Amino acid sequence: MSCLSPLIGTSDPSSTASSHPSAQAHRQLVGDIGGTNARLAWMWAGASQLHDVRVLPCANYPSLQAAIEDYTCQLSGPKVTEAAIAMANPVTGDWVQMTNHHWGFSISQMQTGLGLHRLKVMNDFTALALALPTLTPDEFWQLGGRPVQTVSLSAAPQPIGLIGPGTGLGVSGLLPDGHGGWIPLCGEGGHVSLPAHTPREQAVVALLWERFGHASAERAVSGQGLSNLHAALTQLDEGFWPEALLPADTITRLALASPADARCAEVLDLFARFLGSIAGNLALSLGALGGVYIGGGIVPRLGHWLADSPFRDRFEAKGRFKDYLADIPVWVITAEVSPALRGAAQALNQSQAAS
Repeated sequence: MSCLSPLIGTSDPSSTASSHPSAQAHRQLVGDIGGTNARLAWMWAGASQLHDVRVLPCANYPSLQAAIEDYTCQLSGPKVTEAAIAMANPVTGDWVQMTNHHWGFSISQMQTGLGLHRLKVMNDFTALALALPTLTPDEFWQLGGRPVQTVSLSAAPQPIGLIGPGTGLGVSGLLPDGHGGWIPLCGEGGHVSLPAHTPREQAVVALLWERFGHASAERAVSGQGLSNLHAALTQLDEGFWPEALLPADTITRLALASPADARCAEVLDLFARFLGSIAGNLALSLGALGGVYIGGGIVPRLGHWLADSPFRDRFEAKGRFKDYLADIPVWVITAEVSPALRGAAQALNQSQAAS
């Protein structure tokens, strides 16, 4: 098989066969697969350094296996023998079908096809949750709540929430295991029903229910959600749902421009309000006194715009529990390389240790 494109994005010049730490060590592939991009890297088993981090557009490949084969065929040195893949969809059995992309595969068949001794597949936000304790202070910034530097690893840690708008909307969290470690949550909180507070929001949510049969949080708080919100506002103001939806990146660019496009600015305002409401619900549901992290591909690209948005007010707007939420810190993850890659590797090594 020939590689489709040269390997780029090497994160460490020592990531060659000569950096093999010992004759016993072996290579592990880690992946963070979203609806738009597949992020792949490799590491030595038991190590923490990621090598040759690469972002592959999902649209360029007929399958995840083809993308992985294109990546691995460019690696020199020892063969990859184990892999951990974090996917933006539920993982409940051998067959995995992506929610926001057409890729689907059998875990057992792909393991055989790639010649792997072990293949672990998990939800992408479960992997990201596992990576939260590894974040360094330069990989996030705080938005309100009590001053805290990072995830607490003290003797009495508190539950932590995680939410992230990207191609879809990921939701997870961490619960303390009582022994100094953490248990990641694996759920589909991005598909809870979308809450509305104002008549304008209620009208938007009603249109989403009419359009999709269910107005999930993901229908508004995601890349596709930004386009849906723009279309809903167009229908409310002009009487029609556009045949061609405005792309999310165009909406954010026009909303943040000077002068801003009024409708696009309202879309971002609604996005922040809905995200705040959902994140506040998550904090209440988990008792996330350890804080709430925001990941995904959208919010970090907005810079500190979220700090001046209605997000924090809506996060705390829970009536009698306003003071409870006002104390809870929110962090925006800004890590340059997807932390879910680290979480996937951690899950792979934990499962090996338990077996």
